Amino acid sequence: MRARMSAETLTSELTRRIEEISGENLLKCYQCGMCAAGCPAAFAMDMLPSQAIRFLQLGLVEEVLNSDTPWLCAACQTCYARCPKGLDLSRIMEAIREIVLQERGDYIDLGDLSPRDLAEIPQQAFIACFRKYTA
Repeated sequence: MRARMSAETLTSELTRRIEEISGENLLKCYQCGMCAAGCPAAFAMDMLPSQAIRFLQLGLVEEVLNSDTPWLCAACQTCYARCPKGLDLSRIMEAIREIVLQERGDYIDLGDLSPRDLAEIPQQAFIACFRKYTA
């Protein structure tokens, strides 16, 4: 895969939407890797948080939208606390999830959950997932 940084890739409609929704400037990231080094969910991600930002900077937005990384982000703010530039990756991941849900619909169908699952899932986790996994 070959990507070139240009004005077009940095100002694509999707990158503008991500920046608008998140309130973050993707160009603040200079790839120090502190976010990935501290991320408690990085071991399970198909791309590290810093890689996701680099892909967005290069205009490879579809790769990030199709990734599992935004869905595995725990929004724990460790990346934000460690970032020397103050970039809040959890807000960017939330913006990506929002775009995916708007364009592709719900990530999970709540009707697929059995009554037993609904009874056993902790209410706090269940309610928190409504925002993350449904439109």
